[in-house]
Amino acid sequence: MPQIQGPAVFLAQFMGDEAPFNNLPNITKYMKDLGYLGVQVPCWDSQPRRTPRQPKARIIATSQGQTNGLVITELASHLLGQLVAVHPTYDDLFDVFAAPEVRGNSKARTEWAVQQMRYAIKASANLGLTVTPSFSGALLWPFIYPWPQRPGGLVEEGFKELAARWKPILDYADENGVDIAYELHPGEDLHDGASFEMLLEAAGNHPRLAINYDPSHFVLQAMDYIGFIDHYGSRIKAFHVKDAEFRPDARAGVYGGYQGWTSRPGRFRSLGDGEVDFGQVFTRMTAAGYTGWAVLEWECCFKDSAQGAAEGAPFIASHLIDVPTRAFDDFAGAASDTARNRKILGIS
Repeated sequence: MPQIQGPAVFLAQFMGDEAPFNNLPNITKYMKDLGYLGVQVPCWDSQPRRTPRQPKARIIATSQGQTNGLVITELASHLLGQLVAVHPTYDDLFDVFAAPEVRGNSKARTEWAVQQMRYAIKASANLGLTVTPSFSGALLWPFIYPWPQRPGGLVEEGFKELAARWKPILDYADENGVDIAYELHPGEDLHDGASFEMLLEAAGNHPRLAINYDPSHFVLQAMDYIGFIDHYGSRIKAFHVKDAEFRPDARAGVYGGYQGWTSRPGRFRSLGDGEVDFGQVFTRMTAAGYTGWAVLEWECCFKDSAQGAAEGAPFIASHLIDVPTRAFDDFAGAASDTARNRKILGIS
């Protein structure tokens, strides 16, 4: 069986304007000293920063010398993918992720985002990478709960349009040997298995349409995050290792009651502090044949990022599975012998 690689870390939540988080050489040295072997680099900024600025996937630092020997595992394109499809309700909120010259113009912003996705794909190919984790964007999210009742055909039309926007990008990804692994995430049209299947069908079962598996988002939706791996394993091409807890009470449940993160029943947590059974996650991911990287995505409303990062590398390393080179019961085995087998079965 194949083996998962790691530990790696997604840099987006750690980037800032002050050392050691202000550039690629500094932040990778910091992560290397914590025990990480790889970094997932967000490609919406040429220099790592906490606040998103103009995405520049074309000028991502590609020199291995700038990463202190750490492997660049993937170029993440979440914020670029987000802008491929934005419902007008969210225009103002998402404009901040786009270049200043296209803000306030949804058509120009979409065209810009599509081109940025192409840059991210080409940059990935140039680095020898085979996947970019991303978001799908959302045209239907304002209608997630059917009240007032959705008109017939609204969902189908939404996914038809989503597929029309993404299929040329997926085709370009195919030309470059790169999978687009959508992070199934509340707020995106692709937020669970059922919605993923809708785009898969609308896009003609496109071979480059894949999944960035993150169990935390399924915990917050009260889904079977272990069974998900068994069901969609062949489409999982990237892996965010992130913990979460879901503790509904008499006041709030899945929707969270508009509460801040510390008061919501569903909360992201640092690794080991939540409810995710990572022993089973890593086992099922190994069984599914996943050979990519296990990448920490730190998001926690209680624990500081420095502590989360320090604890993350050994946590992931302790869950990596050295796949067996022989069966545990080989000592009791016997060579294959057709005649003997038939005799044992009483059919000789």
